[in-house]
Amino acid sequence: MICFLKGKLFAVNDSYLQIDVQGVGYEVLVSHPEDYLIGQDLFIYTTQIDREDEQYLVGFKNKDEQNVFLSLIKVKGFGPKTAINALSATTPNSVISAIASNNVAYLKTLPGVGAKAAAQIILDLKGELTGTKGDPGVYDDAYDALKSLGFKGAAIDRVLAEINEPNATSEDVVRIALGKLRK
Repeated sequence: MICFLKGKLFAVNDSYLQIDVQGVGYEVLVSHPEDYLIGQDLFIYTTQIDREDEQYLVGFKNKDEQNVFLSLIKVKGFGPKTAINALSATTPNSVISAIASNNVAYLKTLPGVGAKAAAQIILDLKGELTGTKGDPGVYDDAYDALKSLGFKGAAIDRVLAEINEPNATSEDVVRIALGKLRK
């Protein structure tokens, strides 16, 4: 297994880097290819993905990003490409915070993550990534309460995606959201 690469960046495209490691070119799928400059020396952690019909490397700037990726691909229905696409729109710390605070609304903003997948991520990973357990229904309950108060769905989703409060109750989330919605 290839666990890291150290070499010179040869090329960058939409989602891949091509890295020259002593004359051998490796293509590596990454979450933020725009962060890299052609010609730069780099060290990148990698995870090798072997499927029946394809093999590829996924690269990471640091171990935190790699650990979140490895956790995400354990979630039912969440493959490596979906996981790296989701990470391309956020940071590992934001994902962990959203999981810790049961924030389904935030996770739904990530590419390829719907309501069911967001709830599944929280159920499967809350203890693993945050050391706590929780109920993803907290944000669903808060959404329903805010909707019954007459707020629009898009506004509620926007505000709930900004709230990352670990161990918050539905009431706590509604209180915080009301403060943000009334501004």
